[in-house]
Amino acid sequence: MSELASSALSAWQGFYYIIGSSGAALIGIQFVVITLIANMRLRPTSDSISAFATPTVMQLVSALLVSAIMSIPWPSLFPMSIALAMCGFGGLAYCAIVIRRARRQTYYRPEWEDWLWYAVLPSSIYTVLMITAIFLRTIGLVAMFLIGAAALGLLLVGIHNAWDSVTHIVVRSDGDATTPSAGN
Repeated sequence: MSELASSALSAWQGFYYIIGSSGAALIGIQFVVITLIANMRLRPTSDSISAFATPTVMQLVSALLVSAIMSIPWPSLFPMSIALAMCGFGGLAYCAIVIRRARRQTYYRPEWEDWLWYAVLPSSIYTVLMITAIFLRTIGLVAMFLIGAAALGLLLVGIHNAWDSVTHIVVRSDGDATTPSAGN
């Protein structure tokens, strides 16, 4: 790896440490919350959890993974580029599965905001990550900022979606009398 690329990656280590640590901590908190709601009277269906809670954990895992990839002392940019492109492609493929699951589940009818946060934003972030990774060696410094933005974007989407899922479950279990597919 060139000295310039190595220097550029070193400058980002603190950033990726923060993103990765935050993602890991939030994954743990999400597991604790799911465990706590397991004994609630009105629980979401497994289809609903697969459509909304599991993707949230995957976004946080992806933020952690991108941070780990960017922190590895690669011998050159090529293997890092391949790893990031695979992460972006895998995330994009997973988004297609999430969209299918969200459409099939009947516990909750997603609104436009749900489609934005659970489908459009993650798909866009994974696409940016994949394309940036492919052109990593040619766009250099711009790529560092785009990859950083993707990692931060995945973390922020994960935080939003975790909060959204938990508050939805708590509000519904608190006596929401509407039918499950009423769009609440």
